[in-house]
Amino acid sequence: MPSNEIDNDDRPIGRVLSRREILVLFGAAGSALLAAACAPVQFATAQPNAEAATAAVLKSDPTTVATMQAAVATVPACVVRPEVTEGPYYVDEKLVRSDIRSDPSTGAMKEGAPFVLTFNVSQVSNSRCAAFEGATVEIWHCDAAGAYSDVTDRSFDTTGQKWLRGSQVTDAKGVATFTTIYPGWYRGRAVHIHYKVHPNESLVFTSQLFFDETLSDQVFAQAPYVSKGQRNTLNSTDNIYQELMLLTTTKTAQGYAATFPIGLDLSTIGAGQSGGQGPGGPPPNGTPPNGTPKG
Repeated sequence: MPSNEIDNDDRPIGRVLSRREILVLFGAAGSALLAAACAPVQFATAQPNAEAATAAVLKSDPTTVATMQAAVATVPACVVRPEVTEGPYYVDEKLVRSDIRSDPSTGAMKEGAPFVLTFNVSQVSNSRCAAFEGATVEIWHCDAAGAYSDVTDRSFDTTGQKWLRGSQVTDAKGVATFTTIYPGWYRGRAVHIHYKVHPNESLVFTSQLFFDETLSDQVFAQAPYVSKGQRNTLNSTDNIYQELMLLTTTKTAQGYAATFPIGLDLSTIGAGQSGGQGPGGPPPNGTPPNGTPKG
């Protein structure tokens, strides 16, 4: 087993319904659909023949379906996202900062393509979305070599270092922005960033963000990523990836940037403590097979 296959135990704890599945479940209840477009719907088993059922609805009542689809399109700020486990390398650093590239104790900066990530957080209430001020957004990810800070693994020991970790509180517009680097990769996982949104002290939403494969190939052809070699896992073969978790990343004068909108319905988010847990409970494997993370 390669020593850098460190995050293979992430497992989804639920998923949200696609637009087609929402139509199937809610039928002609247009008012209910508007709420469903904002609120995550979690379930453990796949819905059979969703495409076929949707086709039947369209055939029987196309006018109603068109109205419902228009209702979904009118709430762009309320984008529901799948919630997944935090993975083995979460550390509760309580480190509030917007630029997470450096280690706070030494000031040493992590090398990599500059990347600015902006979260646009909304709160869902009474089928409406409003900017969520005061939510804490927390992110962490690996460096260009595929290592995480402040953990011990068979292939590295970064105990005491805190680079590429940090949190921000959303402003009056629901915005929290981070300056970091484009994440690297390691065996068994596609390129990703972990994040948590804490609406308050008792609730937490945990998930991950992914990157376009073509863009990652371009970035990884450059230093310092190129020395890592060819990655072995793409979005299509990652056991966590879903399209709703994919970032739309643009090129900037300095590097890259992306904005990620997310709508939160507090009634659907799981209670969490130090590391948090989603509606499916705590991660089934909090400790990686070849490492012992802190926290």
